[in-house]
Amino acid sequence: MQKNYLAITLKLLSVLSFAIMDVLIKKVSATIPTFEIIFFRCLFGLIPVFAMIFYTKASLKTSKMNLHFLRAIVAALAMFGFFKSFQLLPLADVSAIAFSSIMITTIMAIFLLNESVGLRRWTAIVVGFIGVFIIFRPGSELFNIYMLLPLLAAIGLSLAVIIVKILLRTDKPPTCSFYMHIMVASIMLLTIPFGWILPNINDLILLIFIGLVGGTAQILVTNAFRLSSVSLLVPFEYTHILWAIFFGIIFFSDYPTIYVIIGSTIIISSTYYIVYREHQIGKDIISKVPLKRF
Repeated sequence: MQKNYLAITLKLLSVLSFAIMDVLIKKVSATIPTFEIIFFRCLFGLIPVFAMIFYTKASLKTSKMNLHFLRAIVAALAMFGFFKSFQLLPLADVSAIAFSSIMITTIMAIFLLNESVGLRRWTAIVVGFIGVFIIFRPGSELFNIYMLLPLLAAIGLSLAVIIVKILLRTDKPPTCSFYMHIMVASIMLLTIPFGWILPNINDLILLIFIGLVGGTAQILVTNAFRLSSVSLLVPFEYTHILWAIFFGIIFFSDYPTIYVIIGSTIIISSTYYIVYREHQIGKDIISKVPLKRF
């Protein structure tokens, strides 16, 4: 029971850390290009990653270097979609749409991992995408084409989850995290000719904290799921939308619309049912690789 309480605490702290990282990204994106933000996120994120490697004594040896590189490319694209979304959209909108990654991961697992999905989970997936549709409001004056960015990023996140699921058959989580950070940072260096700027001291401090907070959040969530089950911890993932709404109002005066609130409720209900159903029938589509942000 004590392990469960500790796991819940770690999970809540990880969600709060990711929400704080989102705020910092949105603030610094006013002056720093997205590719550059991704680079610093991964560069300084290596600090807590090295701490995790030292603590767990994880080996960096791997026989799946090509798969790690593929994951890094997908992660880089997903990061760009999410980070750019923070610049262009309210935090609550991005957070709500990001939850669709569980539904997308379930669909991808059918085709890429030969997993089976029953009628109940298919129904939950369809209902969840109705929630996304409500947030998008296509055809209305409130529709914003940039809303497609977090959806595309969620697709990238889902593909990265599928790849990690394969990698974890042979490699440890700290090993996967190390290669993702080092490879994504290296990939981002190729974008220097596309408008990088020298950050001032205030922006540099924000960039350092983005990496430290993001890397720490991944350590927290990894240890939370090591201590307890996905079915217990996933509901606490949805506190992210509450932080997104709160921080959006406090720092950016972004008030969520009724469409975002209704759509978020539908998406959260659907994705939680998918996780609950998998736990109930003993399936393993996402249970070994729960929803994680970058």
